[in-house]
Amino acid sequence: MATTPRSFSQVPRLGTPSAATAGVRRRRAVTGKLSLSDLRDAVDAGLIDTVFFALPNLQGQLKGKRFGARHFLDKVALDGADMCAYLLATDVEMSPRHGFDLTSWDSGFEDTGVVPDLSTLRYLPWMPRTVLVLGDAVDAADAPVEVAPRQVLRSQLTRLAAHGLHTQVGLETEFLLYQGTYTPTAGLGPGGLVPAAEVNLDYALDHAPGLDRYFRRLQAALAKAAMPVEAVKTESAPGQVEVTFPHSGALSACDQHLVFKQAARMLAGRAGMTATFMAAPETGIGSGLHLHLSLTRSGTPMLPTPDGQLSTLGKSAVAGLLEALPGLAPLYAPNVNSYKRYLGEAFAPTRMAWGFDNRTCAIRIVGHGDSLRLEVRLGGADGNPYLLAAAAVAGIVHGVSHDLVPPRQCVSNAFEASDAPLVPLTLEQARSAFRHSPITREAFGEEVVEHYAQLAQIEIDHQRHTVTDAEQARWFTRA
Repeated sequence: MATTPRSFSQVPRLGTPSAATAGVRRRRAVTGKLSLSDLRDAVDAGLIDTVFFALPNLQGQLKGKRFGARHFLDKVALDGADMCAYLLATDVEMSPRHGFDLTSWDSGFEDTGVVPDLSTLRYLPWMPRTVLVLGDAVDAADAPVEVAPRQVLRSQLTRLAAHGLHTQVGLETEFLLYQGTYTPTAGLGPGGLVPAAEVNLDYALDHAPGLDRYFRRLQAALAKAAMPVEAVKTESAPGQVEVTFPHSGALSACDQHLVFKQAARMLAGRAGMTATFMAAPETGIGSGLHLHLSLTRSGTPMLPTPDGQLSTLGKSAVAGLLEALPGLAPLYAPNVNSYKRYLGEAFAPTRMAWGFDNRTCAIRIVGHGDSLRLEVRLGGADGNPYLLAAAAVAGIVHGVSHDLVPPRQCVSNAFEASDAPLVPLTLEQARSAFRHSPITREAFGEEVVEHYAQLAQIEIDHQRHTVTDAEQARWFTRA
């Protein structure tokens, strides 16, 4: 298998290329992004002995193999590696499933080739002598596997580029920290996990020593991995944290988000805590993954007008998002639990409305001057960032392609905007809209639509057939 197959090299690489770090041997230290030459020097110096080679899966997790660094340099960096194709056709529990065309029991769950994207090579400060590189799945003809999340996003960015447009993305994610180690038998509450903070600490700067140490270690580790944060703040729910990253290329931003989640979880575990990115880990608590997007053409910002208003193209982008996103929900709200985040007046939108600096809307226009941008507030923290970004870019392309005009902006409480369409209420409703939306089929094609519709069906079936603790608590002695 070639390092960069001809068919795969024709797909635009829209992530930020890696820049060589200072001489590893001279500094006797490894930080940040690495070139292949940097890695070779670090291995020769005994500073790196392990390479994590990861294929981002459908759920937005890093899955792959640990390679000895020498073997990676001698073999994998040049030829790629094989991994079971079910990495792109399984549920969150890694259970082999029927119903995917990509691979199945009938085909023997064959391998897929994985080609390293060496621009993603970076040091992992929270793992001893370890670097990470992400890979792209290729089929037997060395063409990209279209259902792979990185490729799904890359395809939408290519569609956007056909209009002469490019996007920068900033991700803002929330998660919750609990004291202790989670086990299904212990659960949450008395005798189990309790929030790392007992009260609402929104915008607080007087954190307890344990939280402060965690934030400092997380910030320092991310900075050494060339992923400096923009801001860290505690949120309104006890134990809830928000981390914001500077904007970058869409693919690069999503790559970094997966690395960030690994760091957040691992460092929490070492501090005696558990980090969860569930959209609704408890009743009445929701964690979001907000996507900030700007648009440029030949380097010129296209969303603002000279007087700071939203441009005609920007309004078409908003209109496209409002029209397309109701049919794309399985890409930004992929689980049954995702829909329990959409609660009235809880900072998660329930109506497909838009407005300027209005946090009750699904699409919030925020920023000033050249920094004017679109904030898509629909995504939950459980979402796969590649798919969330792909859904948003598809909506923008739809609006720009058809010169759409948005409805009147919302200048009040969007939760009460009865003239705006509702966000899908359940995954089952969302899946049906996803499969039958002409916009979705035009943007993503039948192969991708049916693949992710099957993933949604697996989650629906799991919930339908599982008796929950909540059902037992409500009905066990009352039925």
